[in-house]
This record gives sequence, C-alpha cells and structure tokens, in this order.
Amino acid sequence: QVQVEESGGGLVQPGGSLRLSCEVSGTMSSINAMGWFRQAPGKERESVARVTSDGATEYTDSVKGRFTISGDYADNTVILQMNKLEPEDTAVYTCVAEATVKGPTYYYTADYWGQGTQVTVSS
Repeated sequence: QVQVEESGGGLVQPGGSLRLSCEVSGTMSSINAMGWFRQAPGKERESVARVTSDGATEYTDSVKGRFTISGDYADNTVILQMNKLEPEDTAVYTCVAEATVKGPTYYYTADYWGQGTQVTVSS
C-alpha cells in the first residue's frame, strides 16, 4: 500500500509565494517520478510539474519561471515552490507518485494520488 500526503497550500495575495510538500510512504520497489497536478473550478485537471528519479523536470508553460519542483528520492518527498502567484493559479493541487510495487506474482507500476490541497490566490 502506497500513501501520498500533501501539506502546504492556503490563501495568498497575488505576487506572493507558497510551498507545497508531499511525502510518499508505504511498501514500494521504487518511485519513478513525482509531480503535481491541479484542477480549477470548471476546468480540466492539468499537470503542473514533474520530476523523475534521475532529476529531469517538466513544467506546464504557464508556470515556467515561477514554480520550481524538487524531489528527494532518498526521503520520497517532493516540493513545489510557487512564486509570483497569480489568481489563475487558484486550484486544488494534488501530488502524484509513479511507483513500482510488488504484487502477489509480479511487479507493476501505477500512479498514486494524494487527496489534494487548496491554493487560493486573491487580494
């Protein structure tokens, strides 16, 4: 069983900063990648940022230069540092871990999701 737990989030004024943290725990063979998705009211869920176990990072265009993702694969944690926040960043942010686990007879890889944390950017 793999657990994903987020912390951080909250209310911030435009131009401010927030830091989201995520810890992945449980019985796993490995974590291949960790990242953050977000979903705003009335919009589809989108991938915000992702970091692989070899350090490669990806960002959606709207957050490039403002958000930074960092992963610690020794502690199974991922941080999303969000700077210069805009009202359009308001959404529920959810952490996801792509992990390989051992089943009864074979290994398999699946995405494990946290419950999400609200980020609101408003004056």
